[in-house]
This record gives sequence, structure tokens and C-alpha cells, in this order.
Amino acid sequence: MIGFRVCRRVRKADAHWVEAFRKLPVANVSDVMSRMTAAGAALRPYYTGGTMVGPAITVKSRPGDNLMVHKALDIAEPGDIVVVDAGGDLTNAIIGELMVAHAAHRGLGGIVIYGAIRDSAELSAGSFPVFACGVTHRGPYKDGPGEVNVPISIGGMVINPGDLVCGDPDGLLSVPVDDAETVFNAASKKHEAETKQMENIRAGKNDRAWVDAVLQKQGCHIEV
Repeated sequence: MIGFRVCRRVRKADAHWVEAFRKLPVANVSDVMSRMTAAGAALRPYYTGGTMVGPAITVKSRPGDNLMVHKALDIAEPGDIVVVDAGGDLTNAIIGELMVAHAAHRGLGGIVIYGAIRDSAELSAGSFPVFACGVTHRGPYKDGPGEVNVPISIGGMVINPGDLVCGDPDGLLSVPVDDAETVFNAASKKHEAETKQMENIRAGKNDRAWVDAVLQKQGCHIEV
């Protein structure tokens, strides 16, 4: 029945791509995806350090209810990222310290909540990756409805079960399974170019001629 379904994930991003993307800043991945893919600025990290990368286990839950989140944590495989569309509602927390401890014990790769969390001080001090939109002390309900491993949308970004989820202090995005190789190759070149540019800046060799070239192309009047 629609509203109470736990589906089987039929495929997921390969472990090779998980480790490959872990070496790249999320900003570089975003740039080569034309800056069109993002979960929105509302989702912020509540953990200390590190990049979060892994295949998605998706959850669509009623705002304020975490019944299906519990089920997802139980069936997720080591390294998986549980991504929850809770409607962005901040009235009730979807997870807290106990659920995160359970996820960490099972070896999961992180949790993303498009909604609220609680026990924020404890989670923020820990190393287990958690992203959320906000914080409230009010706990969740456990009645449903909800669905596991269905397509979800967070901030206009569609995430399918098994897609590659990448997060760091700059934010969060998802890479479709079929695009992982193309995106990685482009993002790697972008990262190499920016690394070289940073070396030039530090060596005093930064070429800024492009700025005037763009202004001239736009017909800008420059008096200085």
C-alpha cells in the first residue's frame, strides 16, 4: 500500500566510487554538475570533521514521525547513508543520540534528515556524520506513514535509492549512479586545476587578466 512500503534497493553506487569521491571537495563535485544539484543551504552538518560519502537508503516519512527511519537503520548495509525526507519540518526531532549510536554501531556511513534532530551537542561533538535542518527538544512519533527505498526530493534535489550521497562542511549533494564516473572524472580535473591555482596564488603568480577580459566582453566602463 502506498504510504506503508519497505522496498528492496535494486542497485547502489559501487564501493570504488565511494572511496574515489571521498577525496574530492563537495564544492568541486557541485561545480561540474553545473551547480544545479544541491540539497539546499538549510541542511547543515552536526558532526566533527570529515567527508561523508556513501550509497543512499532513502526514507520518506511523515513530518515528525520516525517509524520508517528505524526500519531503514535496521536494513541498511555498512557504509550506507540513510537519507530522510521529513518535509523539512522542524516541529519534532526525527533522530537523536540513541538512534545515531545504533547507526554507528551497525557501521553505517551517515544520516541525513530533511527535518530536525535533538541531542545536538552530543552529535556535534561526535565524528558520525549527521546532516539536518535544525534542532528541537521535542521528540518524534512512531506511527507512520512512511516508505523506504523510494525516490525522494530534498530542496528540489531528487535522490534515488543507491545514488551516491556526498557531504562536507559546505553542504550536501547526490550523484546519480549512472553519472558517477563522468562526474568523478570532471570533478577530479576541477580539483587538480584549483590545487594548481592555489599554488600559483601562494607563489605570487596568479593571473587575473580574465577579470578585465570578462568586463570588456560585457561592455563595462572602467575608470580606474
